[in-house]
Amino acid sequence: MAKRAFVTGITGQDGSYLAEFLLDKGYEVHGVIRRASTFNTHRIDHLYVDPHVPGARLFLHYGDLMDGARLATLLSAIRPDEVYHLAAQSHVRVSFDEPEYTAETTAFGTLRLLEAIRRIGLDCRFYQASSSEMFGASPLPQSETTPFHPRSPYGSAKVFAFWSACNYREAYGQFVVNGILFNHESPRRGETFVTRKITRAVARIRAGLDRYLYLGNIDVVRDWGYAPEYIEGMWRMLQADAPDDYVLATGTGYSVREFLALAFDHVGLDWERYVRFDDRYVRPAEIDALVGDATKARTSLGWEPQIRTPELVNLMVDADISALESGERHWIDRPALPGWSTAPS
Repeated sequence: MAKRAFVTGITGQDGSYLAEFLLDKGYEVHGVIRRASTFNTHRIDHLYVDPHVPGARLFLHYGDLMDGARLATLLSAIRPDEVYHLAAQSHVRVSFDEPEYTAETTAFGTLRLLEAIRRIGLDCRFYQASSSEMFGASPLPQSETTPFHPRSPYGSAKVFAFWSACNYREAYGQFVVNGILFNHESPRRGETFVTRKITRAVARIRAGLDRYLYLGNIDVVRDWGYAPEYIEGMWRMLQADAPDDYVLATGTGYSVREFLALAFDHVGLDWERYVRFDDRYVRPAEIDALVGDATKARTSLGWEPQIRTPELVNLMVDADISALESGERHWIDRPALPGWSTAPS
């Protein structure tokens, strides 16, 4: 029998890469999506096969992190071997505007899922998507032993989820791991996150479709890696002999200003001619720098990133230029989004 995985947040950047990865390894994958009047599955449309077709291994189910009873019903029916909990309200700037919703989904959504597993007596391995935002103002570099000092409702909610995961591991003997992932990006990154906002703007400015890119604080430093590599790290955590918590990061930091320079230089443009400041994108509390130490993941899991920030920037810019030149409708019909980010989320 193939292993069975249950994935929340399957339509997001990480969820889509994880679905690909698990299907390639022969898993049967069950994803949870929220009911809506429009489809939001474009990141996984290329993976989907009609479930009536013999051999289909990707199945989507309606559910919501706000509904613990529904989560329990799904888990009881599917009986997964592995649960990857990626869903959350994950945009840091938005969390300042929507703190209660962020807490309900990001913090209490995790608790509901862990409690559902406990109540139905499901024997599975559980991956909790933790975040470098939990470290906040803590000194560099940040590792598994660094104290948390979150600086946003999102970071605070992730700290709650982290300790909830640890508590269920210690109190009930569940196989629960926390993957503390530093910023990881790709061409599938949402368009309101600063990295994708930049690379998409470069493509549009190069093509003469936009004149300016509006950002907030561009001096913050982040540790940016390539999302598909981090997906493998998640999976490796659940294959370990015992549950533990791990940081995934490249160990190098670049400012948003440096990311801008790399992106615009890649197409021969001077970023300072096109970038404008907008204080609407400044966060009430900022994190100056996040840079991770992934020594534990390297030594215990054999995980090490290969693509660093400069290569990542080129990859994302090229992908956005290719998408624009291929005539994808959303590029032609829709102007660049104003976004909400001042710094990476």
